[in-house]
Parts: sequence; C-alpha cells; structure tokens
Amino acid sequence: MATVVTPPLDRILEPVGRALNAEAARNLVELRLDAKTQSHLDRLASKCNEGKLTANERSEYESYVLAIDLVAILQAKARARLARPTTA
Repeated sequence: MATVVTPPLDRILEPVGRALNAEAARNLVELRLDAKTQSHLDRLASKCNEGKLTANERSEYESYVLAIDLVAILQAKARARLARPTTA
C-alpha cells in the first residue's frame, strides 16, 4: 500500500518535520505497532483482501490505514530531518 502525500497534507505536516529534534526524529523513525495491534491489523487486512469485512471492521480498517499513512509521512519527514547535517 503506497503512501501518497497530497500538497495540502504536506504543507500541514512540513512544520512538524522541521520542528523535530534529532532524538524525536529517531524515536519517530523507530515507531512500530505493538504485536497485538499488528496481529489484529493483519487479520483485518486478510479479511479485506477476501472481501469479508463487516461494515464496522471496514471502518476500523480504514482508520488504521489512514493513521498508518499519516505516521509513514511523519517518519519520512523524520528521516529527512536526520539526513540533514547538524549545526554546531
């Protein structure tokens, strides 16, 4: 699932990326779902691929996808922050 950054979303999140210090950027880059949540998301994804999600499950899955996309965008900004040379 590819993350697409829209210009408005990028403009909204750009100040967040600029505001990150190195420690916050590293923590954001390392952010992962806990095992229980990842397992639940994997089950929802399987059911989605099989066309077997209930309406409530579809809503929950879509919320996860949106949240994951947002975190992925922020992680990309954090990686860019870490790639910039630091000033003394």
